[in-house]
Amino acid sequence: MEPSIPMHDEDEAQRPPSKRLANKVAVVTGGARGIGAATAKLLAQHGAHVVVADILDELGATLADSIGGRYIHCDVSKEADVESAVELALKWKGRLDIMINNAGVPGPPGSITTLDMKQVMHLLSVNVLGAVHGIKYAAAAMINGRRGGSIICTSSSAGIMGGLGGHAYTLSKAAINGLARSAACELGVHGIRVNNISPHGVPSEMLVDSYRWHLGKMDMTAEDVGRIVGERGSSLRGRWATVEDVAEAALFMASEDAGFITGHNLVLDGGYTSAVSTMSFIYQNRDKDTA
Repeated sequence: MEPSIPMHDEDEAQRPPSKRLANKVAVVTGGARGIGAATAKLLAQHGAHVVVADILDELGATLADSIGGRYIHCDVSKEADVESAVELALKWKGRLDIMINNAGVPGPPGSITTLDMKQVMHLLSVNVLGAVHGIKYAAAAMINGRRGGSIICTSSSAGIMGGLGGHAYTLSKAAINGLARSAACELGVHGIRVNNISPHGVPSEMLVDSYRWHLGKMDMTAEDVGRIVGERGSSLRGRWATVEDVAEAALFMASEDAGFITGHNLVLDGGYTSAVSTMSFIYQNRDKDTA
């Protein structure tokens, strides 16, 4: 039986967290569930005041209440909605320190020869323009606040390697990577850091739904999807990323622990886009080599 990597260190998980973001103010778009919800919870645990922005009103409001935050309905494809989310943070606490541009949609599947361009444009309005809107208004608030800040966009391993997402989705995530680099160039003079996080194979609601559709197995669970990723899409055999892993990356990037990091894309992929494990047999000793 091949070795597998433990999902989490239990002792580390039980250790009480330090307040790495005490009194910081954050906006998390797409914050009602999945990666966004895990991030909003973790930021709050570390002392941040969090505005949850989403179109899933019931889930978002419930989450915001549970972490002592605020909720606002926000369709990131609409510039005015994102502006309102930032304004809520400013009215509530008088500042904005952290912007997590996490909202996104999977977009249309299938061949590039049959893409529905209306669906593509909708995806780009959410995934790309949503990030533009978030950076635009967060940067303006942070510049006026004169405290610097951290802007983080959720990208994807699909943005750096082909074959990991639909054409439109891949396009959108590659665009976000370029956007973060250019924004980092402009905003660094104000002490504002702009970075991306690229998750890979995280069994969120969005990815599980995609696997169900593609494989025709509507009873697939997040655990099922995770096991597939752990066996076929990770150099850490048996280990796959969780929403909590991505939240921890966002916490790091938002905190002063990452104070000298900007224009960076932090890839959470278990080494998948950097190392091909299908040829790992070349590292095995033959009997005569060890004799």
